Amino acid sequence: MGWEIHIHLIAAVSWIGGSVFMFILGVSLRDKDDQKAVYPRIGPIFGYFEIASLVLLLITGTLMIINNGLITILFDSNIHAVAIDALRQKLVLVAIMTIITIIHTIIAFRTNNKERTKLETIISRGSSMGIFILNFIVLHHAIVIRDTL
Repeated sequence: MGWEIHIHLIAAVSWIGGSVFMFILGVSLRDKDDQKAVYPRIGPIFGYFEIASLVLLLITGTLMIINNGLITILFDSNIHAVAIDALRQKLVLVAIMTIITIIHTIIAFRTNNKERTKLETIISRGSSMGIFILNFIVLHHAIVIRDTL
């Protein structure tokens, strides 16, 4: 494997670690005044950091798939192997997580330092929880792929 795996792993650690940090922060900050003091300052920094991590993950993941000749195999439904099936599942989950992240980021940046509507709050919290949970499912698939190689 080339340099892509190293960047991919660093970006994955950053992405998942950041997600865990923000989840813990969100659970621990119950007071509205504390949230108003912290989120407007940390949110944008974290948002840009997570966007950069996600972009690196998508680019390096795509490069690894291309460089390892997996494009045609991934789209051939007659080919099945533990690693290939896990990669297919991982890619579907990554696509879902990317869409959820885009929705969450739009709401977060648009409502920074502003009061959210009830719907925005529900979507924002739900997407945060979805990203948090999907991270560990994607990580599981990455471990399955690595174990079979």
